[in-house]
Amino acid sequence: MPTRYTLRQLEYFVAVGEAGSIALASARVNVSSPSISASISQLEREFGVPLFVRQHAQGLSLTQAGRVMLEQARVVLREADRLTDLAGDITGQVRGPLSIGCLLTFAQIVLPTVRRSFEATYPEVQIRQVEMNQAEIYSGLRRADIDIALTYDLDIPTDLRFVTLAELPPYVMLGEGHPLAGRDDVSVDDLTGLPMVLLDLPFSSDYFLSFFQRQGTKPLIAERTRDMAVMRSLVANGYGYAIANIRPQHDRAPDGKPLIIVPLRGEVRPMRLGLLMAQDGEGASTVRAFIDHCTTLVRTQVLPGIGR
Repeated sequence: MPTRYTLRQLEYFVAVGEAGSIALASARVNVSSPSISASISQLEREFGVPLFVRQHAQGLSLTQAGRVMLEQARVVLREADRLTDLAGDITGQVRGPLSIGCLLTFAQIVLPTVRRSFEATYPEVQIRQVEMNQAEIYSGLRRADIDIALTYDLDIPTDLRFVTLAELPPYVMLGEGHPLAGRDDVSVDDLTGLPMVLLDLPFSSDYFLSFFQRQGTKPLIAERTRDMAVMRSLVANGYGYAIANIRPQHDRAPDGKPLIIVPLRGEVRPMRLGLLMAQDGEGASTVRAFIDHCTTLVRTQVLPGIGR
């Protein structure tokens, strides 16, 4: 009997299995909830086993059979992607799907420009972008939810490979009325005892706090936020200084108030911006092309946010 399911249906199944709800999966794959629900029902009829337990309050949970089928569906989808890569290698064309993760800290500054220019160069590549924190990027690469990620070299695990694109020294962001606003640069000692607005994301916050730990001091954290735009607005409105690495395109907060940006003086480790992937990730033609494309953007100073 011929198989009566498609790779697209398997993709929807994996999305629901990982998201735990049809609504969340719908947003992830940009397909209507009824279409996804119909695909799941068809798969269950085809396989002859229930894949999910429907729980109205808690969404959907995988059955034992569903968990086994989910792992195999991931394998099938990975192998299908490899067929596309193989075809590209044979024909010399870069084509097929590419899922790109990007660190939340700078996704709004870097990713749209990179994606648009890459799609213009390789119009047969279908890109899906996902904004994540560092821990989510590690998990996404290991589960093959994403193929490659733009991120920083923050505690990179040994099972993943990092390709450096640029070194970004840290800088201090100040409001117009801040007592240090007239300085050409500032040190960690200058900041000690002054209110800080901390970008409180996994791994990123540890990096910023390490500057003070090396000096044997602690910052006076007045505000915490997980959003770069909110951090800039808090600084511009006088709630404290902030430390960052990616430069905004304009020295103004989202609410229009001015920001002053000065270098952080002293022995402070720069952040390395780069591409993270599985150890064998560069085997895919789309991934290789994306690495080369990003390297060219940095070399020609087209990549936003990295100019000093």
